[in-house]
Amino acid sequence: MTVSVGHYNYEEKDRAFLEERIVEFEGQVKRRLEGSLTEDEFKPLRLMNGIYLQLHAYMFRVAIPYGILDSRQLHKLADISENFDRGYGHFTTRQNIQFNWIALEDAPTILRELASVDMHAIQTSGNCIRNVTSDEYAGAADDELMDPRVHAEILRQWSTLHPEFSFLPRKFKIAISGSPEDRVAARFHDIGILARPSEKGPLFRIFVGGGLGRIPVVGQEIFDSVPEMELLATLEAILRVYNAYGRRDSLYKSRIKILVQTIGIDAYRKEVEEELSQMDLGRYRLSAEKVAAIRARFASPDFVDVPDGDAVLQDHKATNPAFAQWVDTNTHKHRQEGYIIATVSLKAPGEIPGDVTAAQMHGLAALAERHSFGEIRITHLQNVVLGHVRKDELFTVWEGLKALGLATPNLGLVGDMVCCPGLDYCSLANARSLPIARKIGARFGDTALQAEIGALNINISGCINACGHHHAGNIGLLGVDKHGDEFFQILLGGKFGENARIGTILGPALAEDETVDAVARIIECYLSKRQDGETFLETLQRIGREPFKEVAYATA
Repeated sequence: MTVSVGHYNYEEKDRAFLEERIVEFEGQVKRRLEGSLTEDEFKPLRLMNGIYLQLHAYMFRVAIPYGILDSRQLHKLADISENFDRGYGHFTTRQNIQFNWIALEDAPTILRELASVDMHAIQTSGNCIRNVTSDEYAGAADDELMDPRVHAEILRQWSTLHPEFSFLPRKFKIAISGSPEDRVAARFHDIGILARPSEKGPLFRIFVGGGLGRIPVVGQEIFDSVPEMELLATLEAILRVYNAYGRRDSLYKSRIKILVQTIGIDAYRKEVEEELSQMDLGRYRLSAEKVAAIRARFASPDFVDVPDGDAVLQDHKATNPAFAQWVDTNTHKHRQEGYIIATVSLKAPGEIPGDVTAAQMHGLAALAERHSFGEIRITHLQNVVLGHVRKDELFTVWEGLKALGLATPNLGLVGDMVCCPGLDYCSLANARSLPIARKIGARFGDTALQAEIGALNINISGCINACGHHHAGNIGLLGVDKHGDEFFQILLGGKFGENARIGTILGPALAEDETVDAVARIIECYLSKRQDGETFLETLQRIGREPFKEVAYATA
């Protein structure tokens, strides 16, 4: 059996299933092009295969389960972007990739290209369980209690074409982390799962009812100590309650967050416990043997001793300040001595957050082949991670990234924005989010300025659906329509993580350029008022919103 590092390896039955799906969809596309299927009839069929009809063309969303790719898959995505799109792809906040200029007649061919490298687009759309996301440092971080990719794969297999959950009241999103540190925005998901320390093996904290969009809600903890063997049964019961009682009469009240808010977390927990009491729990028992069988289909990297790794790394940092700055911002401690985790920012100043060209994809795949066991991770913050880089090879990796235009040292800083495609592509959007992201990126493009500002995240959405997670940004921008013109509301105070909270609107919406200036004045205000190295959120909490509101609207 050939086993790839980082992700689950397909069996022949998986590949046969994908071919059956493609043949079926090929017939549906043919009928649509011939006119025997109307758009209304075709819509649910294309959505089941990840194809949206946007403003100017079809958009194709490809699943990247728990954000893990191998180099052959990234090369294939680059080829698809060159042969069937306009030479680039867009990484999303669900660790997927989107192609924005697809011709419908090419869709079956693209699906076959994907299937040739064990990829597909199933459940990247529709009222079903979407791609299960996971920690981008999974299997590498030194603070990890367990590798969440194994359990994310179990959840993927459980949820894919689940007969009871294929037509839920609304789309459903799950995230899982193997670390107590919330690197997956667990509290902003329909279900968020965090591993926690235990002497008896993995235990899971489970949050339900989180989500952004029209009604942003921080998820609530429904259980704090679910054993591994009970994980699937618990999730099954949570979904059954939602499927039974979730609103189907109103699009805006159909998410699980509305149900939890309506009946309360205690009542929801009681319904789940009642459902569990009636289930055949043995059928869902996740035994250690079953988990081991899934884990066996992953491969661990073949780490080697790197005795001079730290010394070589420090020498390069001492002689190259630009490299040192990138290491300080864009790397994370690895659990294996001699190795390091490198995050590649897709947020170069003035560029579109999350966009990556075919040449860059090919280049990243080549770097991963040489320096990270052929493995690439996509983050929910629209960046890329090389998870297992030898410290004595990190400088070479950085030089390779520089040649690709991907060595920006801004992870977690003001330039590391999250942004949806907005009105340039999306038929739901009210405003173009990409131009304002590029202007803000250019305004704060100086790396020294970003370092001076410190940790501060900006999130931008083109509409209330919040694909850019603007409610969770320290500074959030929401595109709105005012009598046919594009304006932006400014939100302050959002945050991911353990103490997750939702940002609130600062005042009236502003035009695009006025918004860029207002954001700049807000940041200048923060720099003038912070004390003792405070973060933006700490300063905001200490002095309140009024000083920021005053400067934001000073010249409006």
